[in-house]
Amino acid sequence: MDIKSIHHYFLKCNSVSIDTRKIEPGSLFVAIKGDIFDANTFAKEALEKGASFVIIDNPKYFIDDRTVVVEDSLNTLQELAKYHRDYLNIPIVALTGSNGKTTTKELIQVVLAKKFNTKATFGNLNNHIGVPLTLLSFTKDTEVGIVEMGANHQKEIEFLCEIAKPDFGYITNFGKAHLEGFGGVEGVIQGKSELYQFLAKNSGVCLINSADSKQVAGTLNQEIFSFGTSSSATVTIQDIDRGADENIVILAEETKIISQLKGTYNFTNIAAAVAFGNYFEIPIAKIKKGIAVGTEIPERQRYGNVGQWAQNQLTENGYNINSI
Repeated sequence: MDIKSIHHYFLKCNSVSIDTRKIEPGSLFVAIKGDIFDANTFAKEALEKGASFVIIDNPKYFIDDRTVVVEDSLNTLQELAKYHRDYLNIPIVALTGSNGKTTTKELIQVVLAKKFNTKATFGNLNNHIGVPLTLLSFTKDTEVGIVEMGANHQKEIEFLCEIAKPDFGYITNFGKAHLEGFGGVEGVIQGKSELYQFLAKNSGVCLINSADSKQVAGTLNQEIFSFGTSSSATVTIQDIDRGADENIVILAEETKIISQLKGTYNFTNIAAAVAFGNYFEIPIAKIKKGIAVGTEIPERQRYGNVGQWAQNQLTENGYNINSI
């Protein structure tokens, strides 16, 4: 069965699941082989619990016409997500980096939500399974999607970009995490910059921190907008002096914006969200409200149990969600 036909089945479902213990009636169950379980063995259980259809890659577990047999369930999940992304044809903002991805992603979402119907990655589900699940959670009502991408080896960001096909991108920073997998600091820069490379090849737009020389050097011949304290930045944002234990306060477009976040490292996280708001022509007053609300509500309250539910689906089946 081709992806277009599988997508037709997907559109009849209300969600996608990879764990029968948390399956929802009317969902599409995708049986993925993990390090601990072979989910093919749970296809029948998934249907009994209310799944509308199941995708398996072992014909031994075929049940009835609600069963779709494919060569590789994980590859099918990824190809289905790619097809769905093209089907929706909405703007996708992608971000990666060594630190601050999840915080920045959530700040960007609450800012853009002041103007658009947005959806974003659940928690830190940013790998080769989490990104497809995120894309498949987007609907026709979604106007902008925000996708977090993690990696601990070269070519992983490139692979995730081929699935999500982002129009906009931001790299939070180039840190020293997973140096062994990337082959050193230069490998981290090269691996994360695969996002820049994809955007350059596909007429995408990247946001950079003008004060980060590595980000500036990593950009190619592409459209760029920037934030920073310099007047040369597209969006000038100042970090107002404060005590070490005080909330981050910034000045953007002569407007003071107070967050609930502490720690100097959060300045660039907030500034990036403000810059994206500026690019998408959201009034500064609404950006200010988004930052204030978005940073004072914990993720588990803002998303309910969805993020934790999705994380459990991966970890309980033996998948590693801790790549960056």
